[in-house]
Amino acid sequence: MRQPSVIARRVAAASVSLVVAAGAAACGPEDNDAKGSGGDSTPHKGGTLTVLNSNPQQDFDPARLYTSGGGNVPSLVFRTLTTRNRENGEAGAKVVPDLATDTGRPNKDATVWTYTLKEGLKYEDGSPITSADIKYGIERSFAPELSGGAPYLRDWLVRAADYQGPYKDKGDTKGLSAIETPDARTIVFHLNKPEGEFPYLATQTQFTPVPKAKDTGTKYEQHPLSSGPYKVVSNENDGERLVLERNTHWSASTDAERKAYPDKIDVRSGLDSSVINQRLSSSQGADAAAVTTDTNLGPAELAKVTGDKELAARVGTGHFGYTDYIAFNPTIKPFDNAQVRQAISYAIDRSSVVNAAGGSALAEPATTFLPNQKSFGYTQYDHFPAGDAGDAAKAKELLKEAGYAKGLTVTLTHSNAKDFETSPEIATAIQDALKKAGITVRLQGLEENDYSDKIHSVKSEPGFFLAHWGADWPSGGPFLAPIFDGRQIVKDGANFNTGLLDDKSVNAEIDAINKLTDLDAAAKRWGALDAKIGERALTVPLFHPVYKRLVGGDVKNVVISDWTGVLDISQVAVK
Repeated sequence: MRQPSVIARRVAAASVSLVVAAGAAACGPEDNDAKGSGGDSTPHKGGTLTVLNSNPQQDFDPARLYTSGGGNVPSLVFRTLTTRNRENGEAGAKVVPDLATDTGRPNKDATVWTYTLKEGLKYEDGSPITSADIKYGIERSFAPELSGGAPYLRDWLVRAADYQGPYKDKGDTKGLSAIETPDARTIVFHLNKPEGEFPYLATQTQFTPVPKAKDTGTKYEQHPLSSGPYKVVSNENDGERLVLERNTHWSASTDAERKAYPDKIDVRSGLDSSVINQRLSSSQGADAAAVTTDTNLGPAELAKVTGDKELAARVGTGHFGYTDYIAFNPTIKPFDNAQVRQAISYAIDRSSVVNAAGGSALAEPATTFLPNQKSFGYTQYDHFPAGDAGDAAKAKELLKEAGYAKGLTVTLTHSNAKDFETSPEIATAIQDALKKAGITVRLQGLEENDYSDKIHSVKSEPGFFLAHWGADWPSGGPFLAPIFDGRQIVKDGANFNTGLLDDKSVNAEIDAINKLTDLDAAAKRWGALDAKIGERALTVPLFHPVYKRLVGGDVKNVVISDWTGVLDISQVAVK
């Protein structure tokens, strides 16, 4: 998943890829159903759902979106070959069929994947959805003018690395040779290497069908042809206000995942987070039937909510695969010395870091790089046990062995942006903890763009800095490979392998796991690989963020899965 505050190429989101941990999601202190004030928790069709968000639904084109981005709004309009299971907590981390009859049929080595479309699929204009439309939808996502979506297809599909989409050569009628459509309901993908997690990739919005005859290029976002339960009736100021109404040609008989209770969905964006939370708290007028998909409650707001039983019952808690951590560049002294990295690992006071991140309600301490969820293959380990407050004595002992008996001075690079992931407050908490171990930390705070550019360039990456990572889907693959696969080190572009690790055994294990189509078996091996890499102390996991979000008093059927960590609009009903 992209890193929300980095660049659009990678997720979790200042929508989703912004934040997680084990256990089922909850809505309110007792259960997962926000009942509202009427007492009847049964969801019914009808009404208007209002969505109050900070971030606009920009570039509302399936070629340019991440599935996890946009707070679930895109999935109301765009259906894909597969999708996420729309259930609370752990069960929601599974991939299930959407337009396809199953999650895909691989050949023996998982280099060829075949899908069959369900019968009776239609667009909003009543025309049939075909396999050729899905192939074309994928091809147009390769066009430079429609960039912004997930990058995997260019890497995974045979002979796709240099493809420039269907607009460059108007005479090209074959398109990507890696995708075959032998008939209107069958589509076959040929991959460069085994990819057992292709069913996860097929949830990305690039797999949305787009009929070639209706493609309007960069203007398509104004009125994309819906394959989902809702269609776009207006898109103002590039997603600042998006109004959706029912697609009468959508059939629930072909879609087991989306409930589509409201008649209309009004998405209003560009709002200040405090205004959003105040409106949801007051729950007056249309705001009583309102939700947010990208705005957390802050510590002060949570304190107020906790003291109000009615408000507390309207708080949804979400968990999403995300880890905030310290990153080391071992090519820079003194971080080339493993004992120095280990000493810092021991010295970290996670309780103070968690407090700086908003407290235990908004952050859970982490000792593993993988989020502590089953789908990722979470395997508990703590190679450098520091307790809640750090082990300064052990850290000093290691520093002495490393030749720094009198301590040392280092610089910690962080962002000045006021988010809880790389903020000055977290940097200061680390500075205070390391001081107890004899390590003087100088803080280098940078503006967000400068920070992003610096830490994601091999040429300028500092030795010691704050970082974070979220998964594009709930698996160890998109979590570990971008950070620790040596073949993904990018020397002349955006690099995410912060430790510059290029270990043949690690690379080989990543390849071996990628061949597995048994996702449960793959998860166990991702967990084991995480534990193995953790011994190198290339990172110091700090915490997994948690979502806490209000819903209006008339909102029912709140579902928050471990796939996205945010309320699933496709399940919501209003009074």
